[in-house]
Amino acid sequence: MEEVEKKLRIVKEHDERKNEIIETAARLFAMKGYEQCSVNDILNAIGIAKGTFYHYFKSKEEVLDAVIGQASGLILERVREVVQNADLSPEEKLLQIFLSMNVEDKMEEGLLEEMHRTENALMHQKSLVSIVTMMAPFLTRVVQEGNEKGVFHADFPEQYMQIFLAASSTLLDDGIFEVEREKMQTMFLALISLLEKMLGVESGSLSNKAEGYWQFKQEQ
Repeated sequence: MEEVEKKLRIVKEHDERKNEIIETAARLFAMKGYEQCSVNDILNAIGIAKGTFYHYFKSKEEVLDAVIGQASGLILERVREVVQNADLSPEEKLLQIFLSMNVEDKMEEGLLEEMHRTENALMHQKSLVSIVTMMAPFLTRVVQEGNEKGVFHADFPEQYMQIFLAASSTLLDDGIFEVEREKMQTMFLALISLLEKMLGVESGSLSNKAEGYWQFKQEQ
């Protein structure tokens, strides 16, 4: 029993130290910028040796992956709940997922602004890749569900969702395109209209609901 408790304590300490590095890195990336923040800055802020850092991470970029992955994980939990909600129709699931997939709104305060700086393009790129990679399987599952129920008629569920995610996560990102709020809403509705064509549904069947979802999201 003591041996089991000892192993559990070691695992807990390992996870706590790793999370401490991730949280500290996120804070420093937000304060100093990713490029300007060094591994030594992270070490000094926590008070650990370089060997301890490299026990958990191979490089600063790997820590960045962990920072983005942590934010993505929170969104993934929310998306999984939507997908598994039997009370929602496939249409409602898609719209709720699209309005829940902004990885950046879960990041350390100030990190979003840093990500949008030209010199921190790597951070921004990684967040967008994370969205497409993590969300596509869930959206594909919803589209396949819609196909089975005869609600959707999508020939290529997985590929369509990858294309749509790549387009929407880029065009709706105000860090890439500086667009007025009204034009951003128009872009959102245009993307939903495109989605209707991909899914083979009647024009307006999703966009009418999407407009209400958008207004609700903006008021939150």
